[in-house]
Amino acid sequence: MLARRIFETVLYADDLGDAEAFYRDVLGLTLADRGESFLAFRCQTGVLLIFDPRRSATPGRMVPSHGARGPGHLAFVIPSSEVDGWLAHLARHDVPVESIVDWPEGGRSIYFRDPAGNSLELAPPTLWGGNWN
Repeated sequence: MLARRIFETVLYADDLGDAEAFYRDVLGLTLADRGESFLAFRCQTGVLLIFDPRRSATPGRMVPSHGARGPGHLAFVIPSSEVDGWLAHLARHDVPVESIVDWPEGGRSIYFRDPAGNSLELAPPTLWGGNWN
């Protein structure tokens, strides 16, 4: 048996309104669904879920309770040719870049934070020995 791909990824944010605006306006993701405790964004063939950690940790829910403490990390793939464009886009949205890393296998990653403090990365498709376009 083999798990084929990641279908959902979860990050946590106390303020879902700020998270919705950020992931929609800065990262260009499409909101697929919204509930009292979550946001669901389409990201090509996967789904990014943003949960309110206080609500998702409540026991007795239909889905087992879950949560995390502290900032999470998520990397999105971007073509290497778009790095400069993304740096300008983040600057226009007043999103500070925390770090830029040039990788030995080629490509460059841009690190920044969402409004909840989660660490986000725009990564080249060459990371981890792949071509993740």
